[in-house]
Amino acid sequence: MQNPAPPALEFVATIDVEVSETINIGATAQGVRRVAPIRGGTVSGPVISGRVLDAGADFQRYPTADLALLEANYVLELEDGHRILVENRAVRVADSDDLAKMMAGQQVDPSRVYFRCVPALSADDSGPYAWMNRTLFVGTGERRPEGVRIDVFRVE
Repeated sequence: MQNPAPPALEFVATIDVEVSETINIGATAQGVRRVAPIRGGTVSGPVISGRVLDAGADFQRYPTADLALLEANYVLELEDGHRILVENRAVRVADSDDLAKMMAGQQVDPSRVYFRCVPALSADDSGPYAWMNRTLFVGTGERRPEGVRIDVFRVE
């Protein structure tokens, strides 16, 4: 039997999300919990471009010293005025020392970090971006001191 062909990916955009100071909840039964308020940013690419609105947050859970489970919800406002809701679920894995540096706001070489995500993009179903409501997206991420960069790909 022949191996199935993997799906193709189409680059959609890079989202640079700016965050303000992280709110530390502390060590809970589910691990260390933190919330990073989303304060703005940009989205640029061949499919969509615009800005990240000052609305939303990145809810972070650290069940172990080398693992971060992330849930970020925020809004994009595109250059044509349409708005897109982003509900992104991510996994970030790094050596415990590197993950601690990222939590402290320090830069870590992205090649040392596994950061993958599944952003769900929702748009007005009567508008030009309704196709997003019926499309699966995946992405790669990079944590920076001022925020997060996500490269978003459409799974074809």
